[in-house]
Amino acid sequence: MSQCDQTMIAIHHRSGSFSDRWMEYCKENGIRYELVNCYANDIVEHLEAFDALLWNWHQSSYRDVRAAPPVICAAEQMGLVVFPSTATCRTFDSKLAQKYQLESIGAPLVPTYVFFDEDTAVEWLVHTSFPKVFKLSCGAGAVNVRLVKNAREGKALVKRAFRQGFNNASVPFRDTFGMLSSAKMRSKCKWREKIKRLPSTLWHICSVNRMMGREIGYIYFQEFIPNLKHDTRVVIIGDRAFAFQREVRPKDFRASGSGLTITNPDKIDMEFVRLGFEVSRRLNLQSAAYDFIRGGSGFPYLIEVSYTFPANKTVKDCPGHWDRGLKWHEGNMWPQDAILMDVLHQIKLGPNSRTPKKCVIVLQK
Repeated sequence: MSQCDQTMIAIHHRSGSFSDRWMEYCKENGIRYELVNCYANDIVEHLEAFDALLWNWHQSSYRDVRAAPPVICAAEQMGLVVFPSTATCRTFDSKLAQKYQLESIGAPLVPTYVFFDEDTAVEWLVHTSFPKVFKLSCGAGAVNVRLVKNAREGKALVKRAFRQGFNNASVPFRDTFGMLSSAKMRSKCKWREKIKRLPSTLWHICSVNRMMGREIGYIYFQEFIPNLKHDTRVVIIGDRAFAFQREVRPKDFRASGSGLTITNPDKIDMEFVRLGFEVSRRLNLQSAAYDFIRGGSGFPYLIEVSYTFPANKTVKDCPGHWDRGLKWHEGNMWPQDAILMDVLHQIKLGPNSRTPKKCVIVLQK
């Protein structure tokens, strides 16, 4: 019996996530898998029958945010190969955690300033220069990000941050006009789709804000890098690097969420690819999407990192990828396939590479 015949994969399914393609890949390649409910009370007992757990958990689900980190940790303790590993998702949707982890390895993070008391933050605002970029620790796709033009605006944000706080999920259409100015948005009429989904979107946002609570007790600023036309997203999965440029939204300073992408490999700054590989190696990340820019002096800066990303869009459309030696490999590839291939390889390394699956503690009578 082959390794694939013996391997058993547990997949927590969420429609629209990586799990859609994981299931297809397993069927196409004869890999045994079973859908599991990671919210179940007996999930730890159920996982004993598996070699790996795949769960593309998401920051917009309060159940995922509450359940994923402890379940993933438990599965790792049992000896399963897990995606994402604890190391891989430790900083997911937490820009605070990203700041300290990236600084700890000397990564070229955009200068970032975090304060945990109101007086210190106000004192800093008096002496700093503007504009600055304000962010909440949570949020993706340029959500919860705004430009602070002066100390007055900054003080208003600080006051709110340490008193009533901010909603975890922002209201929809906050930057409607910026999105509609995108040629892609106009050509595909995505704004009509958003309007159709408005009732369900509002219900979801209210639910997230009720369950997740408010963002309060800290303030987070980053240095503003002016005159940017695009950023570069580098997605590192194991020994593969996918990369593309994202154009800045018209009349805006943000590239994230613009939907305007260029996948031509000749346009990619290879220093960003090299840095992506190095950061992933230092932090032991299975998968990471990095957003890079160059400052006015030409210095490379890392803005943010996330273990997950929209896989069925630009990453799949990349015409190829680079390996660790920066050698180009032609051909499209599903990033979900790359993740699953790495998981299968880790399983194949055998029990010597993992802790024992189950260690029963014997109680003394």
